[in-house]
Amino acid sequence: MATPTSIDAKESARLLDSQEFCQQAHRVVDFIADYYKHIEEYPVLSPVEPGYLRRQLPETFPTSPESIEKILLDVNNSIIPGLTHWQSPNFFAYFQTNASTAGFLGEMLCGGFNIVCFNWVSSPAATELEAIVMDWMAQMLKLPPAFMFPTNNASHGGGGVLHGSTCEAIVCTLVAARDKVLSKVGFDNITKLVVYGSDQTHSTLEKGARIVGISPQNFRSLPTSTATGYRLQPLAVQAAMADDIAKGLIPFYLCATIGTTGVGAVDPLEDLGLVAKRYGAWLHVDAAYAGSALICPEFRHHLDGVEHASSVSMNLHKWFLTNMDCCCLWIKDTTTFVSALSTNPEYLRNSATECKKVIDYKDWQIALSRRFRSIKLWLVLRAYGVDKLREHIRSDVMLAMVFEKLVMADARFEVAAPRRFAMVCFRLGANGEHDQSMLNRKLLEAVNSTGKLYITHTVAAGVYMLRFAIGATLTEERHVRAAWT
Repeated sequence: MATPTSIDAKESARLLDSQEFCQQAHRVVDFIADYYKHIEEYPVLSPVEPGYLRRQLPETFPTSPESIEKILLDVNNSIIPGLTHWQSPNFFAYFQTNASTAGFLGEMLCGGFNIVCFNWVSSPAATELEAIVMDWMAQMLKLPPAFMFPTNNASHGGGGVLHGSTCEAIVCTLVAARDKVLSKVGFDNITKLVVYGSDQTHSTLEKGARIVGISPQNFRSLPTSTATGYRLQPLAVQAAMADDIAKGLIPFYLCATIGTTGVGAVDPLEDLGLVAKRYGAWLHVDAAYAGSALICPEFRHHLDGVEHASSVSMNLHKWFLTNMDCCCLWIKDTTTFVSALSTNPEYLRNSATECKKVIDYKDWQIALSRRFRSIKLWLVLRAYGVDKLREHIRSDVMLAMVFEKLVMADARFEVAAPRRFAMVCFRLGANGEHDQSMLNRKLLEAVNSTGKLYITHTVAAGVYMLRFAIGATLTEERHVRAAWT
């Protein structure tokens, strides 16, 4: 085994040399800026075939250092052709993960400091900044005070945490809800626990239920209909819970959604909250997509009834100009939540934790390690303020209204679901014709194959429809009109 020399030590110092870092970082920033300058020139949906990259890159790993110029050349020639360009102004698929200058800079600071802020002592500023921005966000959404950190530093009450995605938030709240019930009825009764959502609820609920040990037979995906706007019906939930109780089962978790992935439906929180309260179930509000819009007063009413919820989550990386990844999760009873997720190994013990006056965010998530996401959100909030963020949301909603009017003006098409935010669901074949699925599939494939735009589809109440979701930061009215053309 080779023994390190002083020359080796000097060379290793260059792995993070400030001057070299500055030079190479400038090249990468210039590369990214040039990418955005020409982003409209790329086909939105990557046209490559499976396995294309293995045919272009070497079969073995590099043995000697390569220059950043050579690496960026390969990024340009081999990686970019295999990207689907989510930041393209002509990307109207799924839900966007939009970006901004402040989001980029915040991500740079996050990566630059490269801290692992799992407890307060590991980086006090990271923990305290996270608690502050979570309360700021709660204030912007006008969440009840019960979801915010107590002002008297009490060890119990509400509070918020930043996760990577709603998927993580769902799993953590499922664990807390599960343990809360099983601590009363016995952990051997886990086979009796039942989870409830609608057929429009995101699939992460079903996946999360499996992860935390809920039997697939105890997952209730309740049907929605066109007549009710694809909303989860409280009476249907009540009937399902009553039926399960009669069978000796235990309703323990209900997920309501504000802005479903398929059609953007909004579940009635007030009535669902009363049902959850009646049967002792944990009510989680998934506002992953539309939560960002709720900072606008004209959309805040969709949160009416949130006081009945046990937890609320939203993805800021979807529509809040905050680069991936950043998900807010608020908990009303943090004692129950932390108890279900906490560990206290000897190597992490410290006096700050023992005094119980600080937050250790490792006990608010699945993993131990965590990123400094709060500095990214802090930059976005300070750089734009609530006024600019509302302007951004309203602009996208207005663009969706433009597209909706174009659809309605063409007798060949119909709007297939109520538009509530910045997504329009539509289909070719008006007057309620239900035999047009194949035609719409062909239309979708034909449009996406042009490379000029990218849209996706959904099926609701048996009806195949196309989704046109607006939210990319660079999208303007000319892109929307060009997409329709």
